[in-house]
Amino acid sequence: MNKYIAYCRKSRDEADKQILSIEAQIAELKEFAKREHLEIVEFVEEAKTAKIPGREQFAKVLKKIEQGHANGIVAWHPDRLARNSMDGGKIIYLLDTGKLLDLKFPTSWFENTPQGKFMLSIAFGQSKYYVDNLSENVKRGLRQKLRNGVWPAKAPYGYVNNPKTRGIDVDLERSKAIKRAFEMFAEGSHTFTDIAKYLHKFDLKRKNGKPLHVNEIRQILSNKFYIGIMFYNGEYHDGNHKCFISKELFQKTQGEMNRRSKHFKKSYRFPFLGLVRCSECGAAITAEQHTKFYKTTNHKVTYVYYRCTKKLGPCSQIPITSFEMEEQIRKVVSDVSLPQSWADNWLKFLERDELIEKQSSETTIQNLKTEMQEIDRKQNTLLDSYLDSVVDPETYKSKKNEMFESKLKLQEEIAKVEETGSNWLEPMREFVNCALQAQKIARAKNNCEELAFFAKRVGSNFFLSDRQLAAEYKKGFSALRAGGGARSASNSTDSLSLLVGVPGIEPGPHGPQPRILPLNYTPVESILYPKYLSLH
Repeated sequence: MNKYIAYCRKSRDEADKQILSIEAQIAELKEFAKREHLEIVEFVEEAKTAKIPGREQFAKVLKKIEQGHANGIVAWHPDRLARNSMDGGKIIYLLDTGKLLDLKFPTSWFENTPQGKFMLSIAFGQSKYYVDNLSENVKRGLRQKLRNGVWPAKAPYGYVNNPKTRGIDVDLERSKAIKRAFEMFAEGSHTFTDIAKYLHKFDLKRKNGKPLHVNEIRQILSNKFYIGIMFYNGEYHDGNHKCFISKELFQKTQGEMNRRSKHFKKSYRFPFLGLVRCSECGAAITAEQHTKFYKTTNHKVTYVYYRCTKKLGPCSQIPITSFEMEEQIRKVVSDVSLPQSWADNWLKFLERDELIEKQSSETTIQNLKTEMQEIDRKQNTLLDSYLDSVVDPETYKSKKNEMFESKLKLQEEIAKVEETGSNWLEPMREFVNCALQAQKIARAKNNCEELAFFAKRVGSNFFLSDRQLAAEYKKGFSALRAGGGARSASNSTDSLSLLVGVPGIEPGPHGPQPRILPLNYTPVESILYPKYLSLH
C-alpha cells in the first residue's frame, strides 16, 4: 500500500482569494484520505509563494520521497505543488524514475501513465500561465492607476489608504505633524533627530516602536509626493492627491537640505568649520591637519588645528587645537542647559498658562462679540430712526460709517486674538526642551557634528581671540546663562525659587529667615518667561 505525504500550501501574497486556507486544506485532505482509504504518514504545511523555486518545506517533501519515507503526495490541487517550471519538472522526474508512484488531488484526476504525466505537465503549465498572467494584469492595473494620478502603493506618512476608493486620503492629524516637521527643518534650527522625536509623539515610528531613522527623515523631507509628484518604479508621474505642503515650503526645505549636505561633505573631518570668525581681522576660521611621527612608539599621530585664514589682511592670532575648540564649544552649550527639575516646573507653568490663555482668549472674544452685537442693535435702531424721519440723511450716513468702522476694528481684534492669543507658548516650550537637551549634547562623546549644529541654535557671532572663544547668546539663552543655568550648585526647589524670583527661605544670623530680594533684582523668569517675549 502506498504511503502519502500531504502537502498544504497557501501563499501569504496570493491574489486568488478563493484558495483554501491551510487549515481548510488539511480538513479536506483528511476527509479525502478517509474516503479513498489513503495512508497519510505526514502533513507538511508551508506559507510561501510557488512563483519561484526555493520553498524549504517543499524541498523536504521531495527529499523524503527520494529517501523512500513515502511514495506518494496528496495535495488540494496541482497548483499547490508547482507554479514554476523547475518545481513541476522535479515532480515529473520523480515519477519518471519511479521514486514517486502516485499523486492524489480531491479536485483533479491523475494516473501514473504517459497520458497522466502529460496531463499533469499541462496542469503545471496552466498554473504557471495563471501566475504570469496575473502578474501582467497587476502591472497593467498599476500603470493605469499611475496614468490616472493615483498612488498604487502604501500611502506615505501623512496619508492613509482608502480601501473603498482604492486611493489615498490626507490623515488629518499626522499630516499636521508632517507639515510641522517640514517647517521645523526649513527654519534651520532643528536636527534630523529632533524631527524624529517630534514625529514619534504622533505615533510616526518604526515597527520596533523607536523613532524614525535619520535616513527615513531625509526621505520624508525630500519626497516630492507632498507637492503632487509621484516617483514610482524609476519614473515621475503627476498625482491628483490633495497636497498639504506648499511648493515654497518644500523648496525652502530642499535648500536647507542641500546646505547641510554641502557642509557635511566639507567638514566631516572638521565639524566646526563655518561656525567661528577671527575677532582681530574678521576673517573666517579654517582648519588644517598635521601628522607627526614619533620615533619612540614608531607611530604617526594626526592633529587638527583651527586658525584664521588671514585673507582680510595681517593677523597675529595663533592656531587652536581641535580639542581646545571642542571643549570651549561644549562649555558654551553647557552654560545654557536647564536642570531637569527646573524644566519640569517650567513645563507645568506652560500647562497652567496655556489653560489661562485659553480661558482669557475665550472671555476676550466673547466680550468683543457682545460689543459687535450691541453695535448691530444700534445700527438697527439708527435705521429705524432714519426710516421714521427722526434722523436726517447726513447724520444717518455719518453715524452708520462710524459704527461700521467700529465693527471692522472689533472683527480685526477677534481675528487677532484667535490667531495669536497664545503664540508664545509653543516657542517657549521648544526653548525649554532645547535648554534641557543642552546638557546631554555637551556631555555626549564623539558628537562634534551635532555639537556644532546645536551651538548655532543657542548662539551666534562666534569669535576667536587669543585662543579663547566668545559667543553672543540668542534671546532667552542669554538670560538663562546670566541666571546660572546648570552651573547652579543645586537643583532644589529653593534654588529654583531664586532663579524665577520667588521669595524663599535663607539662613540668617538668628536662624532661617525669609529671603529679601533687592529692589533692582530682575528674576530670570521675568526675562525668560513673559508672555510678550518672542523666541522665534
